[in-house]
Amino acid sequence: MGKKIRDTDYLFLSTRLRALERNVLTSARMERMIDAPTAADAAKVLSEIGYSDFSPSSDSELNEALRVEREKVFEELYRFAPDRSVVDVFKVKYDYHNAKTVLKARAMGLDGRRLLVDAGRMEAERLLEAMEEGNYAALPGEMAAAAREAAEVLSATGDPQRSDFILDRAYYAEMLRCAEDTGSAFLVRYVRATIDAANLRSTVRTLRMKKGGDFLRKVLFEGGAIPTDRVMAAALNGNLEELYRTGELKAAAELGTAAIAGGSLTAFEKACDDAVTSFAASAKRVPFGVEVAIGYLVAKEIEFTAVRIIMSSRMAGIDGETIRERLRESYV
Repeated sequence: MGKKIRDTDYLFLSTRLRALERNVLTSARMERMIDAPTAADAAKVLSEIGYSDFSPSSDSELNEALRVEREKVFEELYRFAPDRSVVDVFKVKYDYHNAKTVLKARAMGLDGRRLLVDAGRMEAERLLEAMEEGNYAALPGEMAAAAREAAEVLSATGDPQRSDFILDRAYYAEMLRCAEDTGSAFLVRYVRATIDAANLRSTVRTLRMKKGGDFLRKVLFEGGAIPTDRVMAAALNGNLEELYRTGELKAAAELGTAAIAGGSLTAFEKACDDAVTSFAASAKRVPFGVEVAIGYLVAKEIEFTAVRIIMSSRMAGIDGETIRERLRESYV
């Protein structure tokens, strides 16, 4: 059994990350990007915080700038984190994103390489080759069995939603197991909060589409802080707000009730994501420890999403208010 990692083992990394947090994309910087006269001026805000230069009219160059920045983050954490497995929890989603991409591209007879994100535990090209060869056993963790099943279901039914759900269920289960393996109670709670938000989203979408309990049961994920049977009961009894009234998802549940009746799905889904961010942001109150590393990883994931939304919108000539509606709360 390895040496137990203590909070003090994170002292150096915590100090380093607190310094790096000064260059995270803040709400004020997002506003500067949105209000900048041109997309080129918006891109300059990113160069100020360390992003490599890219053409503000090229989606492929934007992707490359994001790839480079994402790689820098993971390299930094891998280099200095006392426990690399904490970082791997945040890499799991990229493996599953890539598996979904490969399956959908294959079904449509397309080359999905440009949509792969090389930030998972397994190199994207190796994952692609393994899946194209049917060598699912080469895939990491629980993903091996899930990807095989998803491929078989997609081939038999032609329904990408069903294959996606198989991979999503495996993703949340594996992310939770990986978090539990780190021994970090904070990371486990963060993953559970992520699952709770996903379940609330699934519930609201299901009720909005007027689908029943049998369908809802199929699209809920185990592992959240709120058991799926309680979510089911609240959904079918029409008291979602009561179920979530004391937690981070309180505001999201209220907006979810409105969305079920025809209100804004965008505002509801934003509130779900903001609730998870709010939980993660409690790490800012911790002076040093694994929580600081987790908080920084969450902050950068939020940043990458924001950069993609703002720059893609600026390239497309979308107005500022619409961009703001799509953005999530920043970590800092």
